[in-house]
Amino acid sequence: MATEGAETVSTADLLVELRDVNKHYGQLHVLQSINLTVGRGEVVVVIGPSGSGKSTLCRAINRLETIESGTIRIDGKPLPEEGKELAKLRADVGMVFQSFNLFAHKTVLENVSLAPIKVRRRKKEDAERRAMELLDRVGLADQAPKYPAQLSGGQQQRVAIARALAMNPKVMLFDEPTSALDPEMINEVLEVMRQLAREGMTMVVVTHEMGFARASANRVVFMDGGRIVEDRAPEAFFTAPESDRAKDFMSKILKH
Repeated sequence: MATEGAETVSTADLLVELRDVNKHYGQLHVLQSINLTVGRGEVVVVIGPSGSGKSTLCRAINRLETIESGTIRIDGKPLPEEGKELAKLRADVGMVFQSFNLFAHKTVLENVSLAPIKVRRRKKEDAERRAMELLDRVGLADQAPKYPAQLSGGQQQRVAIARALAMNPKVMLFDEPTSALDPEMINEVLEVMRQLAREGMTMVVVTHEMGFARASANRVVFMDGGRIVEDRAPEAFFTAPESDRAKDFMSKILKH
């Protein structure tokens, strides 16, 4: 198992840390003794075949999925079980899903400003001003008064990214953010993500977009069967994957 790059971050700079994390769905061992660290400002892209545990791993980081054993720490603090502490932690961990999960009955502006008002207790005008800045950043300031149903899938996903950023998260989790999009919309979402990576946002990205992984990741984590099989720099992984499983996976992907 290749793990170069996995332990290069000093403890003070660790933002996400998973130690010996295990999770079952019934008989299926979906996360098997997972050890993973993400340093401040790092972009870690998680790839692998369907059913390898990628999304479960991503969702465990902010406790949308519970774990049975092991520890997960965010910025040095163990993941709380439930209640206010968990809500506070989730405010620090932005999440962008495959489905956009926008509030259909609220405008784009309201979608982005709602959580800062409710959770961070920001004044409405301050939250809306910040929301407009973020909508401008993702190229959608002119869509602020519209409702999600009036937007394309790519636009909705960019609103979802702005909404996550509105909480000023320490880390952003992306769970296959482009897999529900039509091909022509994928790049507009990836461009926003590439820009975040350039600006130093700490990101964990589960994706099938190999171009993004190669160009924007600091590390590529390859999962199979609930395990981390390789954790390496993108160029090393894509040029010469070490495990037979990764070689097989890459040969199938690169044929398309």
